[in-house]
Amino acid sequence: MLKSLCARCAGDDLKSFDELKLSEPLARAIRDLGFSTPTPIQAQALPVLLGAPCDFIGLAATGTGKTAAFGIPLVEGIDPADKSVQGLILCPTRELALQVCGQLELFGKHKGVRAVPIYGGTGYGEQLEGLRRKPAVVVGTPGRLIDHLDRGSLSLAGVKTVVLDEADEMISMGFKEDLEKILKATPRERCRIWLFSATMSPMVRRVADAYLRKPKQAQVNRTEMLSSTVEQVYYVVREMDKPEVLCKLIELTDDFYGLIFCQTKSLVMDLNQYLSGRGYRVDSLHGDKSQDDRERTMRAFRERKVNMLVCTDVASRGLDVKELTHVINYSIPRELDAYVHRIGRTARSGKAGMAISLVSPANRPLVNRIEHMTKTRMVEGKIPGRREVGLKKVAKILVKFQEQKHAGRAAALLGPDWARAAKDLTLEEILGRFIAMVAPEIFEDHEKTLPAHAPAAVHGGGKPGHWKKAHRHPPKKH
Repeated sequence: MLKSLCARCAGDDLKSFDELKLSEPLARAIRDLGFSTPTPIQAQALPVLLGAPCDFIGLAATGTGKTAAFGIPLVEGIDPADKSVQGLILCPTRELALQVCGQLELFGKHKGVRAVPIYGGTGYGEQLEGLRRKPAVVVGTPGRLIDHLDRGSLSLAGVKTVVLDEADEMISMGFKEDLEKILKATPRERCRIWLFSATMSPMVRRVADAYLRKPKQAQVNRTEMLSSTVEQVYYVVREMDKPEVLCKLIELTDDFYGLIFCQTKSLVMDLNQYLSGRGYRVDSLHGDKSQDDRERTMRAFRERKVNMLVCTDVASRGLDVKELTHVINYSIPRELDAYVHRIGRTARSGKAGMAISLVSPANRPLVNRIEHMTKTRMVEGKIPGRREVGLKKVAKILVKFQEQKHAGRAAALLGPDWARAAKDLTLEEILGRFIAMVAPEIFEDHEKTLPAHAPAAVHGGGKPGHWKKAHRHPPKKH
């Protein structure tokens, strides 16, 4: 466990960004962004990183405000007259690199500080042009940064600060050797290193011990890592019932917009196929997707053309999507940090969010473990019945029915056959037939569409192909 900083250094008394006495251009950018009260990691890190030069270790989960914690002091220390690269930020994924770069541009806009993102999976032309414009900060993924170092298109001779963002993620993704090669290319005698991570694994500790010199340290505790505005609910569900229960929960939600986490790539692919067959606007993220496919998926998700993504933990790293309403753990993770990372993607910036976990009876003890370690409460939910889901769908249809603007034009298309068909029906019978016609899935027994062997395939324990064969003829779409 890391030793805490002293109370004042840890920022316990820091209540406002105004107390930091930032330069006017940076203070104005902070005001433009509407920042007022620092998050716990910002309150601990900012007074230290804005002070005398030092190496630093900050432990905090995704969504706790780490980018501002290192971005504000990084921008404050930039000399706009110096045309060399002064700041280098390493990120595990393209998405996180773009997110961090965009945030730094906002912090530095009044000071004239420019940042350039460098990442793999795309051409070099635009990145080379960006480097030729002499950015003060480069934000990149390790592999592509090494490519530019080898090509001679990137020089680290003027770097004063290196930030390792999500260090545990980079190391778990196999970037340890790349990180070490980049760190060796920096002018270590005058360069400070700030390491931010959700966990201090043995591998992260070895990197820190090898390259950081007497680092100051800060750690956000587990309860502070979880947003106070996220509601945590779990449902005890048999493995074979999870697909149907998931659909029920989605149907009961107004304007669902969220992530569904699975343990394996094969499960992601199968569940995505199942949900698509049920008529949902869904896509997936997994390790086999090309960079172009990944970008298309994320663009569709951000534009709300797709309102749910089924993904693995690895594929979702670095995602920055605003206003997610839900995060669903299709299988509750055994690792506490994975749970914190997942649910940290909703309920951001003080907004409400829902974290739902589908827990098999055998994994019920994991709920107690998470509650104990996070000092938070997870509420057990009652699985909704078919009637409850049906009433919700009918209510949605009623709203559309009341808002319909083309009733007159539609009536003009009805011939005498329609009048004869409705002649002996009551109003309730006519409306009932209408609902059964536009939403037949309300009355279908989807629970019987899953074969007995589905649970193994759905949860990675069997052959995914079995489930695919069983769903060549999926239920009718909504």
